[in-house]
Amino acid sequence: MSIELNTKDGHVTITTEVIATIAGGAAVECYGIVGMASKSQIRDGIAEILRKENYSRGIVVRQEDNSLHIDMYIIVSYGTKISEVAHNVQSQVKYTLSKTLGLEIDSVNIYIQGVRVAKD
Repeated sequence: MSIELNTKDGHVTITTEVIATIAGGAAVECYGIVGMASKSQIRDGIAEILRKENYSRGIVVRQEDNSLHIDMYIIVSYGTKISEVAHNVQSQVKYTLSKTLGLEIDSVNIYIQGVRVAKD
C-alpha cells in the first residue's frame, strides 16, 4: 500500500514502509522508549525489540478515505509515566511526519507491548 500525492511539480508515491520507518525512528528517540515491538502477539510473554531496519514490523499505517492513521507497538522503560511517554511519542511522530513528508496524521495509536527494567 502507498500514499499518492499530486503536487504542482508532479506525482509522488510514498510507501507505508517509508512512513513506518520514519515514525519508528522518531519514536525511539523519545525519552522512556526502549524500542519498537512486533505488532504480532507477544510470544512466551517476551516482546522482541526490533532493529532500525525492521521498524515497519511494529507499525501499522492505515489510510481510510483521506485520513491517515498509525498504530505503534512499543516497549517502555520501567519507572516512566506511561501516559506521558505515549503522549510524547504521539506528538513527536506527528511533528516528524509533517516536517519530513508533509503528511497530516489524523491519529497515532500507541500499544504498549512491554516494560523493560534497565540493566546496571
